[in-house]
Amino acid sequence: MRIGFIGLGNMGRHMARHLIQAGHQVTVHDTRPEAAADHLALGASWASTPAACVADAELLITMLPNPRIVEEVLLRGGAAEALPEGALWIDMSTSTPAVADRIAADVLDRRGVRRLDAPVSGMARGAEAGRLQIFVGGDADDFRTCLPVFEAMGDPDKVLHVGPLGAGYTVKLMINLLWFTHLVATSEVLAMGTKAGVDLGVLRSSLLASPAASHFLAQDLLSVLVDGDYDDSFAMVLACKDLGLAVDLGRDLGVATELSALVEQIYRRSKAQHGDLAGEMSPVRLYEALAGREFRLPHPQEALLNPA
Repeated sequence: MRIGFIGLGNMGRHMARHLIQAGHQVTVHDTRPEAAADHLALGASWASTPAACVADAELLITMLPNPRIVEEVLLRGGAAEALPEGALWIDMSTSTPAVADRIAADVLDRRGVRRLDAPVSGMARGAEAGRLQIFVGGDADDFRTCLPVFEAMGDPDKVLHVGPLGAGYTVKLMINLLWFTHLVATSEVLAMGTKAGVDLGVLRSSLLASPAASHFLAQDLLSVLVDGDYDDSFAMVLACKDLGLAVDLGRDLGVATELSALVEQIYRRSKAQHGDLAGEMSPVRLYEALAGREFRLPHPQEALLNPA
């Protein structure tokens, strides 16, 4: 399939590589031409503008940092107008239905361009391994047509059609919102428990043996507990963007978001203290400061993966 791919950041660069290696004819574009060096070496073509990237594409994939840039690329960058009639646009960014609807109303609908929203989860390591979870909103026939493309980038068992247009965006925002909430709640619990004198390893094992166990505590937090890695592959500025989008969605739907708004406030405090480019798990550091110690486990990693 002829694919135009725009956005070669921490996630997109791996996703585009998997498409090339799967045998697709891929043309890439990014604001940083040097980001495409590996893709060109694998046989991809380079386009100097968004419009040039999609001029001969059957499929456009965008993987961009925020809704404003999605709109910039599609409208002011000319990608929407340049897409051939009958082509399909897959937005894999964490964006909003409102932006995609506006792009469709302005350009895509009158040109007969179809679309899917297909945001992803799995962090940069999932993108690198080609094991992303992909949540697709849109027409079921279009989803089936694009399934081989999704499976080249993601875990085939976790490529899900979640509903009509907009559902993919919504599911991704809810996943991020709940994950960030897990991070704040878990950090607060660890700070209180350890400051009260409970050994961190004992506290973690006890939580994992209880109804309060979570995948976040069992797996995701290990990067901090074992390696002191706060995951700078996804920056705080993007985490705060996603939280803001989720809170705005709740407000638009008339759903109270007291807890979500508080989590957003804590994330923004961490961003102010640790920097825009700090890792998405940096709010843990706020609670480490309250506890007066870093959250680190001295046990071998094998024991961490299989706690008693």
